[in-house]
Amino acid sequence: MIEFRFGVGDLATTSFAYSPLQEAVFSLRCLHDPARYPHHRQWLRRIRPGLAKLDRELLTAVVAPWLWVPDFLTPRPDRARPAFADELRLLRATPTEVVRADFRATYRAEDALPPVVARGLAAPEAFLARLVDALDAYWHTCLAGDWWPRAQSVLDSDLAHRGRVLAEQGAAALLSGLDARLTWTGGHLQLSTRDLWAQAPWPESSVSIDGRGMVLLPTLFARGAQALIDPSRPPVLIYPARGRATLSEEPPPVTDDALARLLGRPRARLLVLLAEPASTTELARRLDVTPGAVSQHLAVLYDAGLLSRTRSGRTVRYARTALGDELCR
Repeated sequence: MIEFRFGVGDLATTSFAYSPLQEAVFSLRCLHDPARYPHHRQWLRRIRPGLAKLDRELLTAVVAPWLWVPDFLTPRPDRARPAFADELRLLRATPTEVVRADFRATYRAEDALPPVVARGLAAPEAFLARLVDALDAYWHTCLAGDWWPRAQSVLDSDLAHRGRVLAEQGAAALLSGLDARLTWTGGHLQLSTRDLWAQAPWPESSVSIDGRGMVLLPTLFARGAQALIDPSRPPVLIYPARGRATLSEEPPPVTDDALARLLGRPRARLLVLLAEPASTTELARRLDVTPGAVSQHLAVLYDAGLLSRTRSGRTVRYARTALGDELCR
């Protein structure tokens, strides 16, 4: 068990974020054990041709057989929604002694390191540069164009949901509701490590937040909540994102003829699809139409009071209102 101890004021500095670099690194787990991540099978099939052109030997070696990754590859975000390029820039500046230590901690023994890693750590600066370049190529070849917009929509929806839980039910319900492995008792957040990775027992520890602020990170590549391998670093807790199964869904059909006659089939389909918030770009990708076409229909549904919209930076996300929900029932 890992226990996070909260002092007076620590809850006030606990925050949520998501990290495109973390998601890119964690997605490499799928290369080891695709069956463990059924929601990503379609994506894996799509990226196979591009993946063959990348530094696959190194990308595969990033993940240990028990699916741990070196902590330096998933640094604590410095803001709620960092850009991948900014995170990659910080990654290039990782001290070489941290690179060595984290790979050894991940594989738990010097002689267990994959050959590509063992050779690389003999010249760690060049190895780090090769690793960063490999992740950059992987991001732009396999993730940025099609997968990330959908993933980002799921992560943003998760953060919006957690905000509502906090406002309506309080911090205790928020923290214990992140995952079944978590319990909140008397100012302590306890993470059960019993079923984390059977091949590599997780170290038991007690971590004091001690004014450092905990960051809570949703991910699409975990079955349950987990902490960093090294719990002595600034506190970070990773948990499964709500709604991650939608990545494998096809747009739902419109089965209610009355709804289609009332709104027209394109608008009815959009309304059914917006059970969870989504952006214009995400909806256009899922429906395989242009963003302009989607935007026109969303404007009509919004003006009719069937949708609400919220802005996050440059992105506007739509969701059904109570009236929209009633129409879809």
